[in-house]
Amino acid sequence: MFRRLPEAQGDTVRITVDGRPVTARAGDTVAAALLAAGIDHNRETPVSGTPRAPYCLMGVCFDCLVVIDGTGNRQGCMVPVAEGMRVETQKGKREIGR
Repeated sequence: MFRRLPEAQGDTVRITVDGRPVTARAGDTVAAALLAAGIDHNRETPVSGTPRAPYCLMGVCFDCLVVIDGTGNRQGCMVPVAEGMRVETQKGKREIGR
């Protein structure tokens, strides 16, 4: 699974994930912060509800889609965490901007 390099240090920021407080490192992407917090999936597929986790972590596969501050279909691997950010794991299809 995902783990940090032992020498990786940095300031922390507080975000919420599905209403739960999570501490992340400044500079992390949302996907990396979720993995570091032990959250093993970002979304569920619209048809079968199968959980999906980040795969490529470089913006190609779209398996890291989450809702960030109320906006759906955001690629968690491309968005850096910010203090007070609200993240929701995405359930099924979400309209952009909803």
